[in-house]
Amino acid sequence: MTEGGPVHTETEEEAESVVRFLRDHPDFLADRPDLYRDLAPPRRVHGEVMADHMQARIEAVRASLAKLERQLADAAEAGRDSASLATAVRQAVIALIRAGDPVETITQELPALLNLACTSLAAEPDPFLPPPSGVRLLPKGMVAALLPPGRDATIRAAPNEQKLLHGEAAPLVARDALVRAVLPGGAPALLVLGARVPAALPLRQSAATLGFLGRAVSAALAARRPA
Repeated sequence: MTEGGPVHTETEEEAESVVRFLRDHPDFLADRPDLYRDLAPPRRVHGEVMADHMQARIEAVRASLAKLERQLADAAEAGRDSASLATAVRQAVIALIRAGDPVETITQELPALLNLACTSLAAEPDPFLPPPSGVRLLPKGMVAALLPPGRDATIRAAPNEQKLLHGEAAPLVARDALVRAVLPGGAPALLVLGARVPAALPLRQSAATLGFLGRAVSAALAARRPA
C-alpha cells in the first residue's frame, strides 16, 4: 500500500487484474463461449425495456445444456438399472438350469432373484397338449395381441389386463414386462414379470436381456424332467 493512496483489498486487486487481462485479450470470451454458461451477464435497459438478444441466447444455451445434463443423467441411471437387471437375469438362468420344475421355479424363485413382486408363465389353451401345471391360461389370441410377432419382450410403464396377467399380485404391480417363451410342443407363451418398484424393470436397454431370459425359460421347459 502506498502511503496516502487508496487501500486495495486482495479481491479488488484480483478483479482489476482480470479486467486488465480481458482488455488485453478482447477475444478471450468469444473464443470460449462455454464460459457464458457460468457467467451472469448484465441486462441492458435504456428507456423502454429492450430485448437483450445476447441474454436470450445465453439463457437458451443454458436451458439446452441443462436439458442435455438431465438426459445424460437419465441415461446413466437407466444404464445402472439395466446392469442390475442383467446380473439378476444371470442368477435366474442358473436357477432355471438346475430346476426340476421350471414353472415352480418361475413362480417361487424368480421374484426374489429378479427383485420383482411376481413372475408367472401364461399361455393360451392348446386342445392337443395341455400346458404344464401352474401355467396361467389366457384367452385365444391374447399372446399375439400383447406381444406382436417379431418382438421378444416389452416393458410396460402403464400395464393393463393386470388381474388376468398377475392374479392376486396385481395390486402390487407398478410396471410389468411380457417376454416371449415357448411351451413344449411349440405353443406360444408369455413370461409375465411384475415390478413393485419401476426401476426393477427399466424401460430402456432391457428388451434384449429379457429376451434372453425368455429363451432360457423355453429351454428349461423343453428339458423338463418328468416327475
